[in-house]
Amino acid sequence: MSQLIVLHPDDNVGIVKERLAAGSDPLGLGVALATPLTPGHKVALIAIPTGAEILKFGQIIGRASKDIAAGEHVHTHNCAFGDHDQQYQTGADLERAKAAVPSPAPRTFDGYVRKDGRVGTRNFIALCATVNCSATVIRRAAFELENSGVLEDYPNVDGIVAFAHGTGCGMASEGRGFDILQRVLWGHATHPNVGAAVFVGLGCEVMQIARMKHTFGAEGADHFHGLTIQDTGGTRATIAAIKAKVLEILPEVNKAQRQPCPVSALRIGLQCGGSDGLSGITANPALGKASDMIVGLGGTVILSETPEIYGAEQLLLRRAASQKVADDLIGCIRWWEHYTEMNDGSMDNNPSPGNKAGGLTTILEKSLGAVAKAGSTPLTAFYDYAAQVTEPGLVFMDTPGYDPVSATGQIAGGAQLVVFTTGRGSAFGSKPAPTIKVATNDILFNAMPEDMDLNTGDVLSKGISLEAKGEEILDMILAVASGQKSKSEALGLGDNEFVPWQVGAVM
Repeated sequence: MSQLIVLHPDDNVGIVKERLAAGSDPLGLGVALATPLTPGHKVALIAIPTGAEILKFGQIIGRASKDIAAGEHVHTHNCAFGDHDQQYQTGADLERAKAAVPSPAPRTFDGYVRKDGRVGTRNFIALCATVNCSATVIRRAAFELENSGVLEDYPNVDGIVAFAHGTGCGMASEGRGFDILQRVLWGHATHPNVGAAVFVGLGCEVMQIARMKHTFGAEGADHFHGLTIQDTGGTRATIAAIKAKVLEILPEVNKAQRQPCPVSALRIGLQCGGSDGLSGITANPALGKASDMIVGLGGTVILSETPEIYGAEQLLLRRAASQKVADDLIGCIRWWEHYTEMNDGSMDNNPSPGNKAGGLTTILEKSLGAVAKAGSTPLTAFYDYAAQVTEPGLVFMDTPGYDPVSATGQIAGGAQLVVFTTGRGSAFGSKPAPTIKVATNDILFNAMPEDMDLNTGDVLSKGISLEAKGEEILDMILAVASGQKSKSEALGLGDNEFVPWQVGAVM
């Protein structure tokens, strides 16, 4: 048993801590493992008959598809996706969640205070394509400006980023898909990490610059500019016009200066990708501790990836701050059940081959580990994809589980920084909000040192407490928020991870 981790007294599976060779007998019952097992995989603690619930974290992660002997490996060959607890008890743990909000000593970071009072952690100039037709011109202009050396004269400007995408036309001119793209584009152009923005369109597309300005009003509009390829005179002329506009506004953007700001100004996007069986034991609960501290300091943490809370939504609903928050989340879950069924899929399609190789068997299991990122405080608000996040505390935003799409929504909603846990390894970055990547295990941290910012594998290998790792994560969040480059920033990642969620018919 010393080779296994038991997470809850009700569990009938244990988690492998260190690699077990084929022929190992982890329970000492004379049941030898048929294959080697890597950390994160599961072993039955007792005999589990066909059809019986398989429990991890004290929750259902699947049902036995055949009889499982005590000491046997439990995975896709004998554990199947099934129903889970949907007898929701809204607010049952709310008072406990309120008591879980800590009162840490005040902390600050050095940020850019904008005219509207929001605070940026970076100071970018954004080039925003309203349609795929203008993607090339903004990318070419950004590339030429970045490589011209002109930014060397403007040390307070973090760069010029091109937000190009594959839609903006061939779509309905109203409805959820249109609203989402509008929110994403406006949210990035007026983001607190953006000092100025240039919208670039073709001219005849569905997503019109003037309509966006009319929809969102004058708020935040004083720092962006717009032009179209058709009015400017074609591709080459538009690239030249974009570059001229950026050179014109660079001196003003460069005037921004960092100053001490309270943690209450931060909105942090919580992400996990390339997860493994240790994600829910090391990195995610450690990030949960940091999330609780941010909430205690008056800040906001944004949990998302709706398909990756499926099977754990009941835990969030138990600490929902209001019936409306609960109803919104339940309605969102029902929408996703219908959405996957309509497209001949299943909510259990989510665990990838890499997730399964890392020990995760069903979406129910993956979700129970994923929600640990959110800590223990009340769920205070629910937001549609890319909506502006205004409530402090732990909030939920509806997004797909696909990391680039999910993070794009969180950033559009105002997240100035993203913390991304991974067990298999991820080469992910984001702009204009930087990403911090947290490894779940020592092997990954040592294998991808240029990509991983922080290691939580030592929770198991060295017995470091989750509280201590949470403090370490918070320290890194504040350092990166103050200007320290994350590993993904140093690698130049983030330009291709801008992926708005495309919902609705492509016409």
